[in-house]
Amino acid sequence: MQFQVKIILSLLLIPTISPSLWAAPFDPDAKDYTGNKGKTIYVSKLGDNSDGSTWAKAFNTIQTALLAVPDDKGGHKVVIRPDTYAEANLYPSHKGAAGSYNLLVADVNGRLGSGATGWVVIDSGATKDIVRSDPKGVQNMWMLLDKGDPEKETGMKSVDWWGPWRCSPHFSGVIWDRWIYRGIYGTGCEGGIGWDITCEKGAKFSAIVEDCVGIGRFCGAGVGGHVGRKGEPIIFRRSYFMCLDWWGDAAGAYVRGENPMKHDYPDAVFEDCILIGPDNALQSGNPGFDGYTVVKLKNCKLISLNFSQPHGQPSTGIIYSTMKGPLLHVDLEDCLLMGYKVFGSGGQQFGCGARPDGGPISYTTKGRVQAYVQYRQAVPKGIERLRFWPVEAFESMAPPRPDTYKQK
Repeated sequence: MQFQVKIILSLLLIPTISPSLWAAPFDPDAKDYTGNKGKTIYVSKLGDNSDGSTWAKAFNTIQTALLAVPDDKGGHKVVIRPDTYAEANLYPSHKGAAGSYNLLVADVNGRLGSGATGWVVIDSGATKDIVRSDPKGVQNMWMLLDKGDPEKETGMKSVDWWGPWRCSPHFSGVIWDRWIYRGIYGTGCEGGIGWDITCEKGAKFSAIVEDCVGIGRFCGAGVGGHVGRKGEPIIFRRSYFMCLDWWGDAAGAYVRGENPMKHDYPDAVFEDCILIGPDNALQSGNPGFDGYTVVKLKNCKLISLNFSQPHGQPSTGIIYSTMKGPLLHVDLEDCLLMGYKVFGSGGQQFGCGARPDGGPISYTTKGRVQAYVQYRQAVPKGIERLRFWPVEAFESMAPPRPDTYKQK
């Protein structure tokens, strides 16, 4: 009864979010786009690496193209030929603008004239860098060594802060504010697709990710330290995200807002996405951060792989708040969840298994929300318990093929 009262009180403070708030013609590839008409910059390993103005003159690396974005007016496009790019810690020279987002897009279907089809794979584990955790650095961030054989050190570069998108304790991911990503496959490192606001935590941040794949040790998709904009949330659509570790703050998707108060709009929205992790499909919170986070999930599949016996090392929850449960609110609409139990919260940072109870997570359900859990675990009110193994949902464990991408 006490648990139910807490849930009801939390729901009274956070009303259900209306999807109509998310529509805006700020996409420079949209037919109804009314924003700034910016520059188009091409990337291809077959280009002459001169000025990026055409496919023939394309830059050979994504980073070179991002630094060629000329101003902060927005509406610029970086168009990439499908290929595998061994690059890491990418960042643009400028943010996008209100009403005029910038676009990072793969020519997945060849519609944009690259002469190729498939994913743009950013493999940050394939770079010829000798990467180590810096024992003297803040939070053991990465450092590079100038001795050794880089050919022998390719593979999953699981070192803090090493990833496709640059962010570190001294460099904020806020530089990617108001960018759109399409057809990008990020992998080989800590995170797949995401941003940490770090030294500018509390800054407002918006971005759109569509038809992408993100796979990382820590997360497939992640954003931390931001404050969501009302009517302009971070949106992940038709994308696949997986993490490969259960240790620490690891989840298929990790979202940590820096909001000082409860609010009635989402910090991040997931639509038609697949979130997979060994311990958590979605996680929020971290020791030292007490901000409120709101996440909206619509037509998503959330899969936690750990179905341990209760006396073993069970999953901490398909949806997990690392610290206090009430700091996280989730709106679930037409979603399917698989895992040991639906919700969890606690005060320990590392490892699976029993943790202190951090209190109930606030949530709403809409449409049909289903859960397949370990047989001794309760299913929260408003969620339908599945009796049979959800075969179709489990088949979605494999990342999508690029030919399923619905490029405009």
